[in-house]
This record gives sequence, C-alpha cells and structure tokens, in this order.
Amino acid sequence: MAMNGYEKAAIFLSSVGEETAAQILKGMDPEAIGKVTSYMARLKKGDRARVESVFQETLEKVTSGDIQLGGEEYVKNILTKGLGNESAEKILEMVSKESPLESLKWVNPKILSSFLVTEHPQTIALILCLLEAEQSAAVIEALPEHVRSDVAMRVATTERIPDSALEEIEEVLKGQLDIGKANTSKSFQGTKVIAEILNHCDRSTEQKILGNIEGRDVKMADSIRELMLVFDDLEKIDDRGTQMILKEVTTEDLTLALKTAPDTFKQKIFKNMSQRAAQILKEEMETRGPVKVTDVEKAQQNIVKIARKLDEEGKIAIAGRGKEEFV
Repeated sequence: MAMNGYEKAAIFLSSVGEETAAQILKGMDPEAIGKVTSYMARLKKGDRARVESVFQETLEKVTSGDIQLGGEEYVKNILTKGLGNESAEKILEMVSKESPLESLKWVNPKILSSFLVTEHPQTIALILCLLEAEQSAAVIEALPEHVRSDVAMRVATTERIPDSALEEIEEVLKGQLDIGKANTSKSFQGTKVIAEILNHCDRSTEQKILGNIEGRDVKMADSIRELMLVFDDLEKIDDRGTQMILKEVTTEDLTLALKTAPDTFKQKIFKNMSQRAAQILKEEMETRGPVKVTDVEKAQQNIVKIARKLDEEGKIAIAGRGKEEFV
C-alpha cells in the first residue's frame, strides 16, 4: 500500500533521533503535527522495509536537486504553497525588517567590541542593553579595563532607551555592521541587566567592575550584588534543589568547584549524594593535585549557569536573592 506524505514524515522523524525530530516538529503547524505524530505512534519495529524506502526516496530527491537546502527562493516557495502568495509576501517582508537586537545576536562579540571601543561609553552601554547577557558579557570582557566600569555603571543606571537614542544606535550599527532599523523605545531595569551580564563574566572582571562601581556608588553596587547569583549563593538552596543541580553537574566540574568551597558547603553537597557517589567525589578531590584558579572559577561558573537555568524555570528557589523572602 502506498504511503501518504504524513506517514513518510512519521517514518523519517522516528528514524532521525528525538532531538532532531523535536526541532523539525517545532516548525510545523499544529494540524500537521497532530497527523504526523498520530502515524508515529502507530509505527511498529518491523517496518524496516518502509524506513529504507523513505530514506531512499529522500536520497534520490536530494541527489536530483528536487529538494532544495534553504535559500530565500526555497522559503518563498514553501510559504506560497502553504499560505498563498499574498500571505507569503507579507511574512517575507516582516522577516526582512529584522531589528538591531535580532541582527546583533549573530555578530561575534570580539568583532562587536573592536568597533564599539571607539564609541562613547553611553552608546556602548545602550547597545549592551539590547544584547543577550552572555553576549554582553563576552563584549564587556573584551573592552579595555578603563572602559568596562564606566560602561557597566551606565548600564546599571539605564531605565529606558528613547527613540532618539535608538536612532543614534542605528546609525552606529548601520555604519559599522550594515544593520537595519528599529522604531520603538525600550525599557530596562539597568541594575538587573548589568547583574545578568556580570553573572556571565569571569570572576576577575566581575570583581573589578563591581569594585569600581562601589567606589563611585556603594548603594548601586549593593543593588547589583543583590541581583547577582554567585557560587557561594548555592549553599542557600534547599536539599531538593541541590539534588536537582547535582543531576546536571559533571563530576569534573564538581571536583574543581569544591576546591575553594567552605567545609559547610562541601558537607551539604556530600549529604545530597548517594554514599557511593559522595565517596567517589571525596577520593577524586583527595587525589587531584594543584589546579589553576581559573579552572576552579570556570567550573563554578558552569554550575552557577545550571542553577540559574533551573531558577529561571521555577524548578528551584534560591533564598536571599534580591528582596524576596522565603518562609
């Protein structure tokens, strides 16, 4: 019996692995997802001949050029087939009007910092507010040390980027990176933005910037610290949260990270592991020789990233952060 398109798609997705299949399904409309997954649920292990048939057909189409791998014309064709010419044109027009924020995320942080260094610190600060925290951290780390703190302070005091400032930023980006235009103002909580940026910086950069900010405004530095998550904060997490973090942490990172941790923190970690796992970790820590401070800090930062992700997902609660109280 001949297979329809949904059945072929089901066989193909069932054969490429869960992660790849999930990414493909994300781009499909709900009705198609329902039909494809329905066929996927009915597949049996003995369908090897049909699997080979689907992949053979796919290979033949790729080889003959019937399947195009991306490109503007390809996108236009599939949109037109699915939505009609008018709707496809509208979507392509929207995609072409990419905002500076969306365009900047594809730019290498070192390239960004190399041209930003010649701009006014206020311009740099506003652009950093438009980036993801991790990318901003990489940019600020690459800036000269005498510029970092000034920029960080300006980020921390940013509450809103008005239209006029956005237009100036657009001119900077247009001249340097040929990036398009935006037309709406943006609001920010500057202290939160710089706290997230510093969370992604290495410990040395973080401490120097906070120290310089503290020299100019103690209250501002304290506000930023309250919003930051550092390795020492993990000791405040309850046992259940600690166990969730440990499930995602590698033994290598844990061994390195605990090198400089207080005994109370180490005991908390051991308590939330199985006896066997705790014993292995202790032996690993005892037999490991001297390690670089930078390696310890990197391992701690890796664990902090895991904790931050779980915190953002609402899976754990970190007591003492910000002004929230836990009872």
